[in-house]
Amino acid sequence: MHRMSPRQALKLAGFNNLTKSLSFNLYDFCVARNESERQSYIDYVSERFHAKKITSVLTGICGIIEAQVLAVSDQNYEPWGASSMVLMSDSKGGGGTLPATHVQGAAMHLDKSHICAHTYPDFHGGGTICSFRIDIDISTCGEISPLRALNFMFERFDADVVVIDYSVRGFTRDHEGRRIYMDHQVKSIQDYIAPEILNDYYCVDLALHSDNIWQTKMLRMQQDTMSYFRDPIDPNAQDIRAYMDAINREMRGVLHMWPE
Repeated sequence: MHRMSPRQALKLAGFNNLTKSLSFNLYDFCVARNESERQSYIDYVSERFHAKKITSVLTGICGIIEAQVLAVSDQNYEPWGASSMVLMSDSKGGGGTLPATHVQGAAMHLDKSHICAHTYPDFHGGGTICSFRIDIDISTCGEISPLRALNFMFERFDADVVVIDYSVRGFTRDHEGRRIYMDHQVKSIQDYIAPEILNDYYCVDLALHSDNIWQTKMLRMQQDTMSYFRDPIDPNAQDIRAYMDAINREMRGVLHMWPE
């Protein structure tokens, strides 16, 4: 397997058809002490994360990674939940050494990529803790990398638990005909996240460099107690501290995939 050294310039022959996939799973949690607070959280989620707003985030990602939007499809569901999908193309071209006319043709025919998002509310009727998850999957090929969109997604979604998976699949060839399985250096997904964002989280990394697989799990440590309740509260009250203990147990359980 031929890999690029840190200082080596990679010259490809023809189209770069490596597939770079980023999976971004964000969880938001809320305390619902009664049916009124539960319904308030449902209304909040339905308003903030309906299909059109999610689509606006996905098209914003396209702008950041320099991709051209080709088609959009989105849908709201009853009683709640939404999906959005954006088909895109690498506007920078194929990134190889073919003549410009060939590269442009390859960009439109081969350099197809997509972003999709789905929401998964969990408003368990008998539970005190409600949660909301949005999954965003970005699959690109050619020169563009979805890792460049991480900070933007953190800015648009205020998440308590985040699971990020990144993988590179397939192969392309260099100008000497050798197979290339990786065209950029990745040590940790955290390297692509702004320090001021990382400061709010406890992070756990997994890196399988030989398989081009990386994962970062993140748990929010800097918490604003007021933000977890739909109605005004006294953050120092004993019952409120008990609710926060419960919500933190729920967050850790989701992060580590513990059973109930």
